[in-house]
Amino acid sequence: MKYTVGEVLDYVAENDVKFIRLAFCDIFGTLKNISIMPSELPRAFEEGISFDASAIAGFMRVEESDLFLRPDPSTLVVLPWRPQQGRVVRMMCNIYHPDGRHFEGDGRWLLGECVSGLHQNGYDCRIGPECEFYLFKLDERGEPTQIPHDQGGYFDVAPFDKGENVRREICLTLEEMGICPESSHHEQGPGQNEIVFRHSDALEAADNLITFETVVRTIAARNGLYACLMPKPLMGKSGSGLHINMSLYQNGQNLFDEQNAQGFAIAQRFLAGILQHICEITVFLNPISNSYARFGGFEAPKYVTWSKQNRSQLVRIPAAKGTACRMELRSPDPLCNPYLAFLLLIQAGMEGVAQGLALSPPCDMDLFGASLDQTANLQTLPLTLGAACLLAQNSTFVKQNLPQSILQAYLQEKLEEACQHELCDDSRI
Repeated sequence: MKYTVGEVLDYVAENDVKFIRLAFCDIFGTLKNISIMPSELPRAFEEGISFDASAIAGFMRVEESDLFLRPDPSTLVVLPWRPQQGRVVRMMCNIYHPDGRHFEGDGRWLLGECVSGLHQNGYDCRIGPECEFYLFKLDERGEPTQIPHDQGGYFDVAPFDKGENVRREICLTLEEMGICPESSHHEQGPGQNEIVFRHSDALEAADNLITFETVVRTIAARNGLYACLMPKPLMGKSGSGLHINMSLYQNGQNLFDEQNAQGFAIAQRFLAGILQHICEITVFLNPISNSYARFGGFEAPKYVTWSKQNRSQLVRIPAAKGTACRMELRSPDPLCNPYLAFLLLIQAGMEGVAQGLALSPPCDMDLFGASLDQTANLQTLPLTLGAACLLAQNSTFVKQNLPQSILQAYLQEKLEEACQHELCDDSRI
């Protein structure tokens, strides 16, 4: 249910709500929040709640540090893991300058503007993420280890799969929060799991993904485990991807449905636009040095190719009908900022539509088993964080679609991280 301001105020008054969390993300996709009391909620809607933006990575300088959070009432959810008496609710926020201007570093607002522009032109982009993660044991001090929760494999069942109860609790918690998971299962790696979401509006999908990460970590901790969303936590084992399923609608019709030849031609241009710009935006889809250890093995792509059904490709077109028809981008990982990632993917696709880009022929070979001769002429994704940063830094497309301030702050941080990685291995969990 999407609430209005009045409905939120009534709900808080009538349902024993004692704390309201105002949530937002920094430019790297890290969730932040501040809790306010119910008496402060009308002011939050009318004026916003100020915070020190100089303390948030990539936001503001000390000498101009005030920004304001205004909650989006349509995002109201109860946090089910908090007490039922004296409830805690959360709303995602947009961020404003003191003079009422939108803060240009607010990725959620940027994606919202992109979605509004799509709608004005008669289009709608629907996104359904598939997110993989590992469950690791904790040590005697409660700190995370790299010991997997189980030794199960793909689609295994109990007792080999020890994560089924955790996944069940995650899915039920998401349902309580109004988020619809479609399926869940054990993945290929030991202790690795996947949960698939029903497709939704791009902004809602990004909000849901941020919520999902919080739920996964919270439920894992309640079960004495550590949920790791790092792209490649175990060398020699499967990496964790964030497969992004995208469909493009026009006048209520799914353009990725091949039964509509005219519509599918537009969908092909959309895909062509994404393929054209994918290397330039990879740093926003794969944001840490460890991301690049995943490419090229265990069903993670390396080359800029597409095909139907083929899971060795960067993009595959799954076998599906009607509303399930879509493209699946397989390179992103769970640590990306979904607001910036979805924004750039949509803009790249729509540029392809506007320019009438022709889609390259499909690559129908198994790229994981292909010889060097077979792949010699294929373009590769950037294979290090530093290379991805330089491509974004020199990209006209990226500069046209992200504010200069956010781009500069993001790339400065990532270039420093890339330099540090050359001096020592990235061992973050």
